[in-house]
Amino acid sequence: MENYDLIVIGTGSAMNYINSIIDSNPEMRVAIIDKDEPGGICLTRGCIPSKTLLYPAELIREVENAPFFGIKLEIENIDFLGIMERMRRKIGEEIEAIKKSLTENPYLDYYHESVEFISPYTLKAGEKTLHSEMIFLCTGSRPAIPPVKGLEEAGYLTSDTVLELVECPKKLAILGGSYIAAEYGHFFSAMGAEVTVIGRNSQFLPQEEPEISRLAMMKMSEYMQIITNHEAVEVRKEESGQKVVIAKNRNSGQEVKVTVDEILVATGRVPNTDILHPERAGIKTDTQGWILVNEYLETSQPNIWAFGDANGKYLLKHVGNYESGIVFLNAILKEKVKADYHAVPHAVFSYPEIAGAGMGEREAVEKYGEERIVIGLKFFEDTAKGAAMEVRDYFVKVILDAEEEKILGAHIIGPHASILIHQIIPLMYTESRSPEPIMRAMDIHPSLSEVVTRAFYSRLSAEHYHHFLKHIGLED
Repeated sequence: MENYDLIVIGTGSAMNYINSIIDSNPEMRVAIIDKDEPGGICLTRGCIPSKTLLYPAELIREVENAPFFGIKLEIENIDFLGIMERMRRKIGEEIEAIKKSLTENPYLDYYHESVEFISPYTLKAGEKTLHSEMIFLCTGSRPAIPPVKGLEEAGYLTSDTVLELVECPKKLAILGGSYIAAEYGHFFSAMGAEVTVIGRNSQFLPQEEPEISRLAMMKMSEYMQIITNHEAVEVRKEESGQKVVIAKNRNSGQEVKVTVDEILVATGRVPNTDILHPERAGIKTDTQGWILVNEYLETSQPNIWAFGDANGKYLLKHVGNYESGIVFLNAILKEKVKADYHAVPHAVFSYPEIAGAGMGEREAVEKYGEERIVIGLKFFEDTAKGAAMEVRDYFVKVILDAEEEKILGAHIIGPHASILIHQIIPLMYTESRSPEPIMRAMDIHPSLSEVVTRAFYSRLSAEHYHHFLKHIGLED
């Protein structure tokens, strides 16, 4: 048996503080274990490769809009294979650099093996048995595959295997109506594919504010077909090699059939705990298999910590990075710091972009009451820069507690939403969460930043806000 002072499972966010841990105690024995290529999901098959693909797609959309400004351009060719190979090359270089750093580091042992618990604090990695009284679990997640009749036989892509494509499918069906579907729908349609998104939820992008989801669906429907409130019930492979997806309306039962060349399954993610077997170590999980942790990110077994996708709270890389810092403080420095999720930001790198942080309106009303909630609203087109860009219908929505003058949430749909939201995020992490600094500061004029500031000045009661949404067609 190999005894260690620390065992780390996962090479994504789990690696953030390893150098600091080793530097502070060079005599510490550390084991790093990962069955996959090192770097974590974000680097190897998640946000980094997908965003590397999405930037060329964004360029294509901008070129398509150029004639509106009197610039006549023509896209002669889209080198799909070149775009994919560039992504794979960049990711491959990063993976190799991390692998080299792990294998050549004299202060740690690297196991490129599948790992499982065999008893509390004891694991089996390949043929070796390892033991440590401190363990970090950052085991990630994997694509969830729905039990659709004929899907396995017909074959499908996931957000993992889609990165291996060498040819763009002419027709693509995406099962799922959330972030991955929106982003890959944008990418493949920009590459020239005919894309159909099939989502079982009645709302496209169901995690977003309903009015943002509605506008996103209206805008994205210009370049792909979006079918909501339908569940894929069967897939058939035809002699031609094409695949027929049969989806049923969840209310009426009426069926639609979509014939495609490929199917991309984007129906969520599941934990990897079935491989890890945490129950053998006395580590509790929820009914779906996500590892249960307390507010300090410690599991039910003392000195075993779970963060990133492993605990199932927020499947976002930046949350995993944040949580790795909390674990470092609590496990290594022996502090007592609680994880704080009151203003978790996110972005959807679709076309248009979408971003948000903090509470949605429904959650805010449930917690504070409708009478305390005010909503700030500003449209991009009502600023000089937005007018110059001819952006229509996009907006910033901020949610405030009027009694305490506190920012509760912010939501943006429009160009550079993922950047603009960062004007608000830092304020939400101050003690008062007051909008006063952004309202008193000077914005460069003309800039898109003005739309964020002005949203805080243009306030409506929740009732008047929804009357306005009905007037402009973003609410029934």
